Amino acid sequence: MDETVNTEYFESYEDLEIHRLMLEDASRTATYKQAILSNAPYFKDKVVMDVGCGTGILSIFCAQAGAKKVYAVEASKLANLAKEVVKENNFENIIEVIHSKVEDVTLPDNVKVDAIVSEWMGFYLLHEGMLDSVLVARDKFLKEDGHLFPESATIYVAPCSVPSLYKQWDNVHGVSMSAFSKQLRQSKYNKPEIIQIHPEDLLGPEIALCWIDLKENKSADLDSFSLQHVLGASRAGAYQGISVWFDCVFPDLSQDREESQMILGTGPFSLPTHWKQTVIVLPQEQLVETGEPIAFQLDMTRDSSNCRRYNLQVTLQDPEVVEHPTPCTCHMTKCIIIKTFMHQHPEQPRGGEKNGDVTREQQPILVDEPIDDDDGDE
Repeated sequence: MDETVNTEYFESYEDLEIHRLMLEDASRTATYKQAILSNAPYFKDKVVMDVGCGTGILSIFCAQAGAKKVYAVEASKLANLAKEVVKENNFENIIEVIHSKVEDVTLPDNVKVDAIVSEWMGFYLLHEGMLDSVLVARDKFLKEDGHLFPESATIYVAPCSVPSLYKQWDNVHGVSMSAFSKQLRQSKYNKPEIIQIHPEDLLGPEIALCWIDLKENKSADLDSFSLQHVLGASRAGAYQGISVWFDCVFPDLSQDREESQMILGTGPFSLPTHWKQTVIVLPQEQLVETGEPIAFQLDMTRDSSNCRRYNLQVTLQDPEVVEHPTPCTCHMTKCIIIKTFMHQHPEQPRGGEKNGDVTREQQPILVDEPIDDDDGDE
């Protein structure tokens, strides 16, 4: 990895405003606390590593859960503040803050850890590429039967309206600003927009772009993802963008199986988080009716010149040509017939989804440039 990229990345996390934003994200911080403390019987007397500990709050949760030793690894100069926070909470005898990149860490006697905790997620999950460091830590330090917090993650995609870039400009104190809004959108459709999408803005159910297993996946598995999808619009409205968000799942290691699995959700139906949602804005809206097919392909590819960023590309497709899933929710005659047949003959096996030849209206590649909204590990 380019050391200049690394240096800029770590230095950005010396800005305390970033950490204030994350600490004040109640959904994020409370979910980590509950995921750790609800597994206190597992953490008791265990050795833990916190990758990218930031201010040290996750390390302290682990100590509160009964861990006998926590290695809190932080590459930025914020490690000095983490040491003060650890001392302030009287955990110096348990938590050892290590000022280093995890790739360069060597633990005494080559000790292995029972658990790795880390808040590595960026916008649309993979922005900033910190998951690569967590996977390095897993391979170097985690016991064969150890656990990662979180243990898996899923990226979701759904078509949506974006009122904040369209409708609100129809009347600005009695003045129509459609010309302004048009140029505003044109300035945004070549990079992701980080905004809050409301449930009523969605035009259909989400579909998973990918599922990541932190225990099994390798760094190379994160290089690219692709999704081709067709769905029937769930309501009439303006198709103005593709919304992307993620969920993270934490292990449930408690003996009490009545405990529900801990999930940190960042979608429109979840509590708001500092990640919000990532929206790929279309240069022109398309008005759709209920049941009208929406067909698109989304490709997410790691940038060859900066592995901490991804290029996102949306391709609008012709629903008359591309193959639909079975069953499909759109109102095209062939899909209605198939859905009716499957309802009448539920014993018939369902066909899988395949990618066919498509007619495409190509959109520009969306380069993941630095985003002003602050984000990262704590």
